Amino acid sequence: MKNPDYPDTLYITELVVADTVNTMPEKSLKAFGDHGEVEGDRVTGTAAEAQEVFDALERVGIDLPDVFRVLEDEGVDKFDKSWTELGDTVTAQLDQAR
Repeated sequence: MKNPDYPDTLYITELVVADTVNTMPEKSLKAFGDHGEVEGDRVTGTAAEAQEVFDALERVGIDLPDVFRVLEDEGVDKFDKSWTELGDTVTAQLDQAR
């Protein structure tokens, strides 16, 4: 669950990078369209800083491969559920239009 104390556009603003694809909930897209601002690429050139964070997490006993595996599994599961819901919605609308 996302931290409610964070701005509703945080995960967009902080991850805007050229030549990438980002999926996001409709609520986030609408929030960004309403009051989000592109502040430029905040990712490129931060690999060393990110590695320092990963190293610090491992030093305090965080099993990063396990964290990554859980996040990936949960992300794929959520994407799969959303894809199924989209298919169901389209099918229902096509049936209704017939």
